Amino acid sequence: MKKVNLSVKKKNYNIFINKLKDAKLKKVYSEFKRNLEKEGQGLKKFSIAISGGPDSMALAYLAKTYSIQKKINFFYYIVDHKLRSQSSKEANHIKNILKKFGIYCKILTWKGKKVTSNIQSIARENRYSLIFKECEKKNINFIITAHHNDDLYENFFIRLVRGSGLKGLTSFSKTKAKINKKKDIYILRPLLNISKKDLLYVTKNTLNYWINDPSNNKDYFLRIKIRKLLNLLDSEGLSLDKFKLTLKNLYKSNLSIDYYVRQNIKKNSNQLNNKKLIIINETFFKHPDEIVFRSLSELVHIHGNKKNYPRGSKVSSLIENIKNINNFKKMTLSGCIFEKANKSIVITRES
Repeated sequence: MKKVNLSVKKKNYNIFINKLKDAKLKKVYSEFKRNLEKEGQGLKKFSIAISGGPDSMALAYLAKTYSIQKKINFFYYIVDHKLRSQSSKEANHIKNILKKFGIYCKILTWKGKKVTSNIQSIARENRYSLIFKECEKKNINFIITAHHNDDLYENFFIRLVRGSGLKGLTSFSKTKAKINKKKDIYILRPLLNISKKDLLYVTKNTLNYWINDPSNNKDYFLRIKIRKLLNLLDSEGLSLDKFKLTLKNLYKSNLSIDYYVRQNIKKNSNQLNNKKLIIINETFFKHPDEIVFRSLSELVHIHGNKKNYPRGSKVSSLIENIKNINNFKKMTLSGCIFEKANKSIVITRES
């Protein structure tokens, strides 16, 4: 090995490993390491989503430190959405900054139509779509994101405002999640128990560079309104520590419901003809409303050709019609056809 390469490796080791002498930084790293090994045990390759904000720069440091210690490959990606005039310049600047620390990023550029509405949601979809493609090329099953504790709170209140049920309110609580049913790729959030404040501390005391997204100050985004509300509550001394316990209890309740949903699907539905049709017996609909609602939503999501779950209002309408079994004949929902067969319901996929 060339002396210059040895020198660079030694420098990186000092920059990353020696920083763990800081007790606060080491505590964050230990939490990151624990969650990563719990969900991705035995894996040798991960992809990292980098935005350039303080959270993702902290993640870049933590992942690089772990890769040095464990000799594991991390592939870093920066997505340029082309949503702002400075986005390409910023992406290249982040790439060059990280390169100085031995972190090599690939810039993925979105080349579709410019987004003018529902910007944050569509940008998120585009970001994952681009990184998914890279993961498939390299046979990687995990995308690590810098989602943290503050994001957890924000998502809860966003979904609360939108009228989500228990499942929606707690879905972000998972450190491991699959967001595309057709791809065997998971989102991993090993920093979900860490506060934004602590991640900022990590970045300031390691790479010491980040970019502030100007959209974080635009009040027409619901997320920003919620963020400012939470900051106001915090400044008034209304700690969210108790809320964390409430969210944990809600998550446990959701797991209990999920158990009964799985049991209902297992005992009261059958997939036949090489999974081309599903037969649901009448007992399927004799459980509490939430169990029936989720069970049917899950079957539609699994069997249909759609990427997302069907709208709740349409599922509720379908259930109401099915329960009126004497008058029910045929309905369609999210790529599925529902037909009556004696006291059972047959689900087939639309062609």
